[in-house]
Amino acid sequence: MDKLALTLLIIGGLNWGLVGIFQFDLVAWMLGGQASVLSRIVYVLVALAAIWAIPMLFRSRNTAAEA
Repeated sequence: MDKLALTLLIIGGLNWGLVGIFQFDLVAWMLGGQASVLSRIVYVLVALAAIWAIPMLFRSRNTAAEA
């Protein structure tokens, strides 16, 4: 589950980078606009992945390596 969360966070981070640098929302472009159901699902999944990843900040290095 951690790897899935990190994958979604990478997608979200890259998308925000594109928005910040080029004003281009790749997720919206690929999935039919920001208001489309599919885009909103991806945005929610990225947000849930971020919530899931919060405890990773507080794990010891050994615990994170075992997961």
